[in-house]
Amino acid sequence: MQIYGSTFSPYVRKTMAYANEKGLSLDLVQAMPNSSDPEFRAVSPFGKIPGFRDGDFTISDSTAIIAYLEAKYPDPPLVPTAPESRARTVWYEEFADTIVIACMGKVFFNRVVAPKFLGRPGDEAAAATAVREELPPLIDYLETVAPASGFLVDDRLTVADIAVASPFINLGHCDIVIDAKTHPKAAAYIAGIVARPSFAGFVAQEKAFLAR
Repeated sequence: MQIYGSTFSPYVRKTMAYANEKGLSLDLVQAMPNSSDPEFRAVSPFGKIPGFRDGDFTISDSTAIIAYLEAKYPDPPLVPTAPESRARTVWYEEFADTIVIACMGKVFFNRVVAPKFLGRPGDEAAAATAVREELPPLIDYLETVAPASGFLVDDRLTVADIAVASPFINLGHCDIVIDAKTHPKAAAYIAGIVARPSFAGFVAQEKAFLAR
């Protein structure tokens, strides 16, 4: 099975970490968003990452890929089947994939992608506004839902935790971490998920790349 993209994308990283937690092996094929490479476009017609191939089957979008893998490899289960638990898992994944990443993207693009990957200055005003105005309510919310167990749903690891933690890794690459003094539960929760072996290798590789 192949996944196309870069782990700097929180969507790609989420999918790779999910696979690691399932004990699945995904070969990462490096691809940039909107690449015109025919092999990449065959798995992602609109140029979004990640793209995915399993034999003759292709699909794009992290949520779709995870849905496929969860159905094909149900053990260990990372998407609950009980109605309330599944709904909460879907909500947290949506919270991460649309709300958190919308904020994070303004910071990460302008402070990392533009200067380090595209060779041009980012819009620091846009990044600063996102950090000042958009990020605090998200961390406030996370503080209210972060459980003592360390997991958002059913007191065990689910896709919810993997999805929510992934964009906070990008924020960490921008030297933005949750203040443990003001938001102790949220800080401990994110730190615990990011430290899992399924994430830790990617985090180390990404930090090393950015340090070069």
